[in-house]
Amino acid sequence: MDLRALDLNLLVVFDAVMQDRSVTKAAARLNMAQPALSHALGRLRQALGDELFIRTPEGMAPTPKAESLGDGVRAALNDLRMVLNSAEPFEPATAERHFAIAVNNHAALVLAAPLAAAVAAEAPGVLLDFRPSGTLDLADGLDRGELDLAIGETAAPADRFSDLRLHDDRFAVLMRRDHAVAAPGALTTATLAALPHLVISSSRESVGFVDEVLARDGLSRRIGLHAPLLAAPAALLQSEMIAVMSERAAIEFARVAPLAVIPLPFPSPPLTTAVLWRRRLTAAPSHRWLRGLVRRIARTAR
Repeated sequence: MDLRALDLNLLVVFDAVMQDRSVTKAAARLNMAQPALSHALGRLRQALGDELFIRTPEGMAPTPKAESLGDGVRAALNDLRMVLNSAEPFEPATAERHFAIAVNNHAALVLAAPLAAAVAAEAPGVLLDFRPSGTLDLADGLDRGELDLAIGETAAPADRFSDLRLHDDRFAVLMRRDHAVAAPGALTTATLAALPHLVISSSRESVGFVDEVLARDGLSRRIGLHAPLLAAPAALLQSEMIAVMSERAAIEFARVAPLAVIPLPFPSPPLTTAVLWRRRLTAAPSHRWLRGLVRRIARTAR
């Protein structure tokens, strides 16, 4: 293997074909003519002494050697992009950038809309791409440069990451506004156990503390339905069910539907929201601006 024959353009071509599994799509991604990309791929094959990609009915399948190189090449290119971005000044009013931000259910409901509005006002050329964190490996996405930030409950999993607490929340109960226990003082520990509960299946928020409190009184929750977060308002409005969730998220639902947010009849544990990023980006002007904006929005969001 003659590593001196590998220039940056060839690595970019390799990475594009690895991602797209198609010479045509990779050429479009890189704004290259397809013959030029095929020629570059041929040079790369010669330099590495391997076919790298085999044409199949499903697309270009990487060889074992290509698979072994894929993650390393992707990480190296992402590191280079980070270095270049860190060296460039960032002017929000004129910048044209794309930021990918992983958000949990709480952040999606409470922070996404005001953050998008603030970015539109301060940096109209900046595009935010919010991605549901429940389906992602956050550490891997940040390492690969596929994510710029992650907002949720997750603290820094290793020294190469940094995190910052944005705000604290607590749990509350969401129900129909005309529910029998929506009146002040009507929701007791006993009624909380007796009523059917909607369990949010798409949330990582643990409500196991509710079961622990009820168990001390010889009670247990009655589960009525498991459903994703977006189904919660409709399910609650058409039933006697209640749902225990973060208070700020519940308030957002109550803004747009005839729902009531009722305090739990016992103390709630804290629910912390934090922002997570790769430590080496701490001083990058664009990321420093984005983190500052997230922090400001989190402090004012209600």
